[in-house]
Amino acid sequence: MILAINTSTAQFSVAAVQESGSLLAEQVIAAKSKNFRAFMPALDSLMEHSGVEFKDVEAVAVAIGPGSFTGLRVGLATAKGICQGLGIPVIGISSLEAMASQWPEGTLPICSIIDSRKGEVSTALFRRDNEGLVRLTADTCLKYGDLPGLIKGTTLFLGNDFDHQEIMIRKTLGPKAKAAPPQFWGLRASAVGLLGVKRMKEHQFDSLLNLTPSYLRPPDIRPNPFSPDRVLSQREVWGDK
Repeated sequence: MILAINTSTAQFSVAAVQESGSLLAEQVIAAKSKNFRAFMPALDSLMEHSGVEFKDVEAVAVAIGPGSFTGLRVGLATAKGICQGLGIPVIGISSLEAMASQWPEGTLPICSIIDSRKGEVSTALFRRDNEGLVRLTADTCLKYGDLPGLIKGTTLFLGNDFDHQEIMIRKTLGPKAKAAPPQFWGLRASAVGLLGVKRMKEHQFDSLLNLTPSYLRPPDIRPNPFSPDRVLSQREVWGDK
């Protein structure tokens, strides 16, 4: 059994997925504010009400981004802690790939998007063939206005915020954009887990030491004006005089 974690989006989730691919249990939390305080209680609830015990977990599949910087750190730290404590492998899954995998059929290219900051989205293109999901582009971060450079023909879209993103995509791309029905939007931990099952069967595991979040861009970090290590300017020391 695989324990799956998604904290890359504000709507986060945890799931227990059998090696057969069947979903045993899933908890999806839509946080009112962008924090992950309910994550550990959700994980505890999943284990308690599904009857799953940690001794049953063979691996942990975790969404490694792109997505919320804070969320990715929370999810990956939890996954690594569980794996280290139980001596089981960790499997890092692209959030965009997991989201694209939620669309089960069709021949159109699939574009998954996750909101970033400053009017940008993280995105990648995929398609389905007889072997399953095939990646067409690397994960990248761009503005909505740059999407026409990526989208060459009619493309199916999935994202993490249907009400906002569907409007922006349609406004930017017009008839080339076809939105998947709303129920397929929003990244589910179960999708992360299903990709994790495939990786586990192929013995494709990641290093606990080297697995890191995929941010795609540097974080917006500003110097702390009250840090004791920061060197003050002459004006700050002596005032304006």
